[in-house]
Amino acid sequence: MVQLVSHDVETLLDRQRTFFATGVTRAVAFRLAQLKKLKQAVKTHQADLSEAIQKDLGRPVFESHVFEIGVLLEIDYAIQHVQRWAKPKRVFTSLMQFPSIGQVVPEPLGVVLIIGPWNYPVQLLLSPLVGAIAAGNCAVLKPSELAPHTSRAIATLIAATFDPAYISVMEGGVDTSQALLANPWDHIFFTGGAEIGKLVMQAAAQHLTPVTLELGGKSPCFVDANIDVKKAAQRIVWGKFVNAGQTCVAPDYLLVDRRVKPALLEAIRTTVHEFYGDDPATSPDYGRMVSDRHFQRVAKLLSSGTTWVGGETNASDRYIAPTVLDQVAFDEPVMQEEIFGPILPVLDYDTVDQAIAQVTQRTKPLALYVFSRDRAYQQHILDRTSSGGVCINDVILHIAESGLPFGGVGSSGMGSYHGKASFDTFSHFKSVLHRFFRFDLDWRYAPYAKKLGFVQKLIK
Repeated sequence: MVQLVSHDVETLLDRQRTFFATGVTRAVAFRLAQLKKLKQAVKTHQADLSEAIQKDLGRPVFESHVFEIGVLLEIDYAIQHVQRWAKPKRVFTSLMQFPSIGQVVPEPLGVVLIIGPWNYPVQLLLSPLVGAIAAGNCAVLKPSELAPHTSRAIATLIAATFDPAYISVMEGGVDTSQALLANPWDHIFFTGGAEIGKLVMQAAAQHLTPVTLELGGKSPCFVDANIDVKKAAQRIVWGKFVNAGQTCVAPDYLLVDRRVKPALLEAIRTTVHEFYGDDPATSPDYGRMVSDRHFQRVAKLLSSGTTWVGGETNASDRYIAPTVLDQVAFDEPVMQEEIFGPILPVLDYDTVDQAIAQVTQRTKPLALYVFSRDRAYQQHILDRTSSGGVCINDVILHIAESGLPFGGVGSSGMGSYHGKASFDTFSHFKSVLHRFFRFDLDWRYAPYAKKLGFVQKLIK
């Protein structure tokens, strides 16, 4: 099986390298045409994609449309800006180079591999593809086998839209991933967990292939006493429990000023009831865990702290209620790993510096959230913490702005994308110096006698 998959990958890679060598993808007009084809394909197949996601994740159609079909916004942004992005940029040159013209020329990397996750199986596969197309590359997509219905829907969409020698999908499990990673690519873009990210980076190192790793981590949410309690609760509850908590930038845990904690907890309880009713298990607006393995892992974390809201589970339905845990300590199981499920631990603090110290002792998170009306409080946290991105007085929404690069730092990832950052990720910026035959000063040519003083004046 592995040998057969490897042969298929090598054949596909050869075809794409041959296609890329024709130079067709370098033309901006070609890139624009392909972006428009992708946009139309997503529109045409959006019902099929939403249905597939619902089968894989039990996610409401509304959430799928917002978070998955929302890739259309990313495509539109690229269509509007790709001509400007692709233009060579003039660079001023020094007197020593006179006369000359300097340029930085964006060029495509070649054939790239994009490996997507299961939690947002459309958005997190097609959004990087937008950047790859805009930059002029060929691409192979590997959807997650944990979302098989969506994987098939994406494969159908891509096959109906693009020549496989240009863009193709390789479906399958671990064997397929291993076969793909065994080959030399011009770039690998991976979204997923840190442990698999290490394997991707290790495989890429064998061919000196550059990587973009979009990983995760425990994203903290600081809550000051100076807030609108109701709105803060609504935004936190939405961000934590959308997609049943299976969001890489969901607020992983709360760090709450002790003075506002009782009011916030009560507001969170009320909000959960308003969003999902008396029994969230029957709510059409609440999702499920993706697999039995993920259900079992997350359910074990319910033993930490005391349950303030939720706590109910149903293994046969992979259901874990939207749960809030109070009286949680940093050494408990729920605080030792990224939760990636519908459990929200609440920890309190007396001074914000105590909370900051706890965060900075741990690995750098993918996202960090701050709720406060106090500008000094906001800036204090920004100045003393490091994270992939920050959202103030809301959660998650920073990733939806194409003008803001999205990516991790440290163990939460490397590299970024969205908007211009996606184009940059899949481009090489080639430096070009244009020289001319006229005015050729002889300061650099031998013999060097009596020229040192002139050179010293130029470079001092």
